[in-house]
Amino acid sequence: MNWDTPPKPAELAESRLIEAILQGQFPIGSTLPAERELAVRLGVTRPTLRETLQRLARDGWIEINQGKATRVNDYWQEGNLGVLGALARFPQHVPANFVPNLLQVRQLLAPAYTQLAVQHAAATLLPFLQSLTTLPDTPQAYSQADWELHHRLTIASGNPIFTLILNGFAALYQQMGPLYFARSDHRTHSQTFYRNLTTLAAARDSDAAATLTRQIMAESVALWQEAIGI
Repeated sequence: MNWDTPPKPAELAESRLIEAILQGQFPIGSTLPAERELAVRLGVTRPTLRETLQRLARDGWIEINQGKATRVNDYWQEGNLGVLGALARFPQHVPANFVPNLLQVRQLLAPAYTQLAVQHAAATLLPFLQSLTTLPDTPQAYSQADWELHHRLTIASGNPIFTLILNGFAALYQQMGPLYFARSDHRTHSQTFYRNLTTLAAARDSDAAATLTRQIMAESVALWQEAIGI
């Protein structure tokens, strides 16, 4: 039995408006149609539309000013992590340099949370790290395992802010992870990282774990840029 809850009208309207913004029907800096017209075009009631617009404003897609037309924001500069989650639903609108940019963010964060994780919870991490040495050689297996590794590292770091930030990338990672790991050399690169990190965690060498992670994350950015020709 399927227990999934059907999307609410406001959620459907939100998705349609985001896609219209990404497609350029409502370009950055433009204004949305009047409330009555927009509700008709989306096939929703005006109360539902108002809920939709509040959701979009919350994530930085639009700016609502009482008594004025609703403006479409530059969501790359005014959006928040909610924009990342929405972009995962529309990968065709993600620019070519987006994944390298995302990897660069992880490059900055991962050494810090890996160092803390090894320092505070190496023994807890070891069984999972050891399991990574026998991963099935498939993009899906590596994508899932890599996400779980970083998620576990953020939790083990003891700083929940790392986990909240990483969770903001979850939907996008599900889309982009298998693309990155589609190449066998990328999987080999990560497998080397997993093995070396396991050794360092067993030795409780948190400083070396941070150095290793920084190096591997930088190399991952270069590998992806090479793969897509940037």
